[in-house]
Amino acid sequence: MNWEPWTGCYKVSDGCTYCYYYGLFSKRYGQNRVYKTPEFDKPIAKTSKGKDKIQSGKIVATCFASDFFIKEADAWRTEAWAMIKSRPDLEFMILTKRIDRFYVSLPNDWGDGYNNVNIGCTVENQATADYRLPLFLSYPIKRKFIAAAPLLGPIDLSNYLRGVDHVTAGGETGREARICDYNWILDIREHCVKAGITFWFKNTGTFFRKEGKVHKINPYKQNSIAKEFGINISDGKRLF
Repeated sequence: MNWEPWTGCYKVSDGCTYCYYYGLFSKRYGQNRVYKTPEFDKPIAKTSKGKDKIQSGKIVATCFASDFFIKEADAWRTEAWAMIKSRPDLEFMILTKRIDRFYVSLPNDWGDGYNNVNIGCTVENQATADYRLPLFLSYPIKRKFIAAAPLLGPIDLSNYLRGVDHVTAGGETGREARICDYNWILDIREHCVKAGITFWFKNTGTFFRKEGKVHKINPYKQNSIAKEFGINISDGKRLF
């Protein structure tokens, strides 16, 4: 289940260059005006029979067509948090490249975090990991995950996994996609093994290098091929 309270975005780091939503060759390229969508109040919206439009127990991918912490949404975020708090029966998943703006518009009753909120910090290379993850780990968030995607180079996460529940890793998709190397994926997986946390190899990306050979992967098969490697680490529950 997706909830897009606002839409529109723009580049903040190298991982955004070929974004499948707003990158150079996407259909939405140049759509960087950030505005509320008609589904802004979706978490609290009711059907004609008075039932919740989002049924209890759902995982809600939040603001994946923009960034929850983007500056232009500062005035709306407090209301978004209020809706999230009002639905403790839903699990909200927020992924951001702007973790340095975490404290902006944070609700007064946040405390050490809401139980129904998972916040993920995206990193694409060692530089973004070394900048974003120390901030991420310092913030009061009950449920944290890292998304190493699009993975543009090797990343050593070994010093950044304490207090993190899960890591996702995957390559870049698109005709101009940069190569994702299988060894980079395996290194991150090994960091997760040592930290005792779950890991999900989400997708190969379009250009996937294994044992020195680069393979071009059909976009519709990137997830299934990643799954076939059998390297996911599960705790018996769902993966992100």
